[in-house]
Amino acid sequence: MKLLTFQARHFAWQSFRRTLEDVPDVEVDERVEDAVVVFIHAEAQDEPDEGHRRAFKHTLKHIKWLANKRGLKTVVLHSFAHLGGDNAHPDYALRFIEQLAERLCNTGYDVSRTPFGYFCSWQIDVYGDSLAKVFKQIDSPGPS
Repeated sequence: MKLLTFQARHFAWQSFRRTLEDVPDVEVDERVEDAVVVFIHAEAQDEPDEGHRRAFKHTLKHIKWLANKRGLKTVVLHSFAHLGGDNAHPDYALRFIEQLAERLCNTGYDVSRTPFGYFCSWQIDVYGDSLAKVFKQIDSPGPS
């Protein structure tokens, strides 16, 4: 799992072009204020049960930690399979994001998701300090 996260003053996204044939046609034009924006790259190593548990636990912990550093309660999740590595199957990536959104909502966060299987255009205004832009790599567990 690779994450590129931002503490943003605002983040706006518009659907641009569908990239997966089996997702519905949508037109999205949304904007949030004061949010943690999470670009998520699910990798093949995350799909087995043990890899999934580790990736999910550490992703959730990282997002909450970053949100709490600035007192943010809004999170945007965006599938972003452009951070390198061996991509997970799209069905897995979508389920991961859905589960992550549900867990965050259940713990008091207001969660938005960009349309899965789409390229989007973005407008982002990121805070200036170093914690406002964080890359995180979560490796799968090694052999026992």
